[in-house]
Amino acid sequence: MLKVGVAWRKISANGIIYSTLALLALLAFNIFASPGFFNLEMKEGHLYGSLIDILRNGAPLMVLAVGMTLVIATGGIDLSVGPVIAISAAVATSMIGKNMGASNLPLPLVILGALAVASLCGFWNGILVSRIGIAPIVATLILYVAGRGIAQMITDGQIVRVFYDPYYFIGGGYLLIPFSLFVVAGVYLAAWLFTRRTAFGMFLESVGVNPNAARFSGISEKNIKLVAYTISGLCAGVAGILISSNLKSADGNNAGLWYELDAILSVALGGTPLTGGRFSLPGSFLGALIIQTLTTTIYSVGVPPQVVMLVKAIVVILVSLLQSNNFRQSIAARFPSRKGAAR
Repeated sequence: MLKVGVAWRKISANGIIYSTLALLALLAFNIFASPGFFNLEMKEGHLYGSLIDILRNGAPLMVLAVGMTLVIATGGIDLSVGPVIAISAAVATSMIGKNMGASNLPLPLVILGALAVASLCGFWNGILVSRIGIAPIVATLILYVAGRGIAQMITDGQIVRVFYDPYYFIGGGYLLIPFSLFVVAGVYLAAWLFTRRTAFGMFLESVGVNPNAARFSGISEKNIKLVAYTISGLCAGVAGILISSNLKSADGNNAGLWYELDAILSVALGGTPLTGGRFSLPGSFLGALIIQTLTTTIYSVGVPPQVVMLVKAIVVILVSLLQSNNFRQSIAARFPSRKGAAR
């Protein structure tokens, strides 16, 4: 029993275990609440089912969580990712145009253009935070307020619709499974290699734990933060392409709406502390899956739309409490073990 207790303490020290348990609990709930939830069927060479829908609909959030993880690891926050999604979508669809079955520009150029603009938005946030010294929440709030206005200026205040199948394939196409999942896998692999196979990840955690000590150690705190915010903008650009290609349109007013909050929640649920320092990309991936699975579950059981946000908030609170060391210690203090009580 002692060995089991020691093993559990080691496992529970990793916040990912609670995210995993929360995701498994949601999936288990659907076994009883939604018959057929786990059914998969093949139609026209594609896999269909509720699980596939969760992965496909959650793809933009999974990508967004990557950039948000890096920003939060520095001790910052990025509130502008939702509007940057709208900007990226507006740029891509405007470059394609409204021609039936054709594009004004080659698709690779469209994608590069949208990603370049989104990266520039992230770079702008990084300049405000790292060079000018504005607090991250204020610096990114500037683009949060102005971003949707920029997106609507690009689209002339209209919902831009595109009729170009190669672009639609990015977010809505299938290669047995949704093609967007390959995009997610590519983003996570690139981020993992960049943060765990280079020194950047160590520098990122050092800046988040103690920026002054990192600076005295020769680490360029300003450049690390600048890169983190630029990557966050890039990830928002990818998410914008996935969303607009799936919907075949760009809406400057509503594209990416509230995504910044879901991205922050995904990172928090994944065990990355909002105070900065250590971070977990797999944890953020699990957090995004929890958010999307929860959303799908809520709608599938017929919960009224007006209380959806309340239900999500309750679940997030429960998972956050489970991840809190102070909360777990206070519960353990109220219910001491028999061995401790005997002493």
